[in-house]
Amino acid sequence: MYSKIRHCVEEPNIDENFLVIDPTKVVHVTLKGGKIESMSAMIDPKSHLNLDFQDHKITTCVIAEKLKLGSQVRIVDEGFVFARVNPVDYKHYGEVDYTQRLTEMIDAVKKRRLAKEKTISISKESNHQGALQNR
Repeated sequence: MYSKIRHCVEEPNIDENFLVIDPTKVVHVTLKGGKIESMSAMIDPKSHLNLDFQDHKITTCVIAEKLKLGSQVRIVDEGFVFARVNPVDYKHYGEVDYTQRLTEMIDAVKKRRLAKEKTISISKESNHQGALQNR
């Protein structure tokens, strides 16, 4: 089973009409058990708020107490509570080379994964060395 990636906004960043106040402070998240399981950096307005690039425009966001791992998202009996991006927040940023952006994102994810694997490997090696010294 996979987790659906959603746009997410922090509760203080919505107004009384459930409109996002500052849409540049929206992130991508995955949720598990009504909480943020994983989270990206802030969105890029050139792809998410761009009238010239409709393929990935933000329209709605789940609402989280805070933008941090483990934060609860707002849920009612019918499901998630959503905030909307105000149409006046979309601008013309020009065309987007989605293939290039996707390639850059995949490369960044690979680098991050390799760095994490290296850190885990070093940690395991260090723990193993410590266990040998304690014998």
